[in-house]
Amino acid sequence: MRRKSGLVLLALAVFFAALSPLLRWYAFPRLAKVPANQYQDMVLEAKDATLLDYGTMTAKKVSKVTIVQTLKGDVEASEKIEKTAGRDVVVWDGLSYVQGPDGKMVSKIPERYIFDAHTQEPVHATGEMVDGTPVKREGIEFKWPFLVEKRDYEYFDAQARVTAPIHYKGTRDFRGVSVYYFEQTIPWTKVPFPRTMPVEGITPETVAATGTTRWYTTVRKFWVEPVTGAPVYGEEIHQEELRGGTLLGGREKVTAFAGHVKMREDYIESTVDLVKSQRVLVLLMTSYLPWGFLSLGVLLLALALYLEARGRRPADPVPAETSAPEPVTA
Repeated sequence: MRRKSGLVLLALAVFFAALSPLLRWYAFPRLAKVPANQYQDMVLEAKDATLLDYGTMTAKKVSKVTIVQTLKGDVEASEKIEKTAGRDVVVWDGLSYVQGPDGKMVSKIPERYIFDAHTQEPVHATGEMVDGTPVKREGIEFKWPFLVEKRDYEYFDAQARVTAPIHYKGTRDFRGVSVYYFEQTIPWTKVPFPRTMPVEGITPETVAATGTTRWYTTVRKFWVEPVTGAPVYGEEIHQEELRGGTLLGGREKVTAFAGHVKMREDYIESTVDLVKSQRVLVLLMTSYLPWGFLSLGVLLLALALYLEARGRRPADPVPAETSAPEPVTA
């Protein structure tokens, strides 16, 4: 009976020991993915910013500039691209909407971002664009891959339409969450005017005809939770200028926007709470369950060996029965 129990425990030990690496290295890369129907929004603010008054073409200090960013998954487009790509694909339609302190639109730039649901690598397909202009992204945007490494990554800048390194700067604590801090600097770069201008009747073409150009630089900062690859906080030190041309009335340049853009407090709190809950799900598949199954396998193996050793031990000898002495008769 002990031998049968030992064989059962040995089989279970092998099963759980084999399940541990399978869950981590086979199941996790296939099961962990960004959902195609995800929707999220984010509000950022630049307080005490500088903003161009297009009526007078002069830069003025304003109390606040607000940037609303939305990302909406297009499930139908994802399924269509998956048929030819041969892998799980996510299509995000994004919009960056900037408004001044009076609530009026400053700019709005739509994007279509297509990427691999598991690795977050760009997938090049029809419809990939920034502000209506087709692009071919290289590097990540918005989200890091699962299980972020302590290294530099290539990050796509939608304003300049270029990919540049975003540098790992160390591990930090952000509101009780251990995060990796990344920073990217985009030097002054000539960029196109938005297709939708803040003044009715003015188009990028009419501005270009004056010889005036638009330039941009930024220092981009992200605090990224490494297990999920989700940024829990972000900032930008953002500057834009108009340079040259008759539109500036002989001036060399004028500031179009300058400000330190930060996430609004209520969105920081909700983002941290969401990332904490998602982090547990990823850790279940990458750490808790694999190590738990491996420990259980080792325990079951030890128990099986113990029962086998008990089964091989010789039984204690049974003492021989002694009969009572017969009475002696004369």
